[in-house]
Amino acid sequence: MVERASPLGGDFRPGSYGDFANGSGVTISEAVKGSIVEASAWPGQEKALASNLSTTCRLRLSASPGNGAASREGTCAFNIGPGRFLVSGMDEALAGDIIAAVGDETGTVTDLSHGRTVLSIEGPQVEWVLAKLFALDFSPAAFPVHAGRATAHHDVFVQIQRRGEKRFELYVFRSFARAFAKTLCRAAEDVGYTIG
Repeated sequence: MVERASPLGGDFRPGSYGDFANGSGVTISEAVKGSIVEASAWPGQEKALASNLSTTCRLRLSASPGNGAASREGTCAFNIGPGRFLVSGMDEALAGDIIAAVGDETGTVTDLSHGRTVLSIEGPQVEWVLAKLFALDFSPAAFPVHAGRATAHHDVFVQIQRRGEKRFELYVFRSFARAFAKTLCRAAEDVGYTIG
């Protein structure tokens, strides 16, 4: 099997950068996923889709906007719009499992594994750094763990999921990944950042 190459290339070198005299404010890395899938419900089938995904991925999902969940096996999903979920995990068979579980009468499933890159950013200053790029409230009350949002920075579409108290995963188009990673690093320069 051919191994997928990172679109970040040699520009994304491990090390500490920016003003890290007081320690690193965030750590930025590429989160490797085996499968990234978007599932969309037909009108009136939103609850059925959430139920199918919950069963297949062993997650607790509802059709509510912003809803998200994660399983012990590392699969996570979050609502990215009305009746739309982004699901990811390490299992490369996940896409096929979801396609088999979501019937034609419920909605559509698109495998995005080769078209998306996932950047992880975590640390004590993560909310500060992300607030520089996106007009979103990143506080835990407004953006709880496992919740997700779909937004953009200039012309780069980004889907964001809070994966921990101080950790977020950002899903970007593979063709924009290198430029967006550089933008994320520039936004973190004043707090210092480590590329892991």
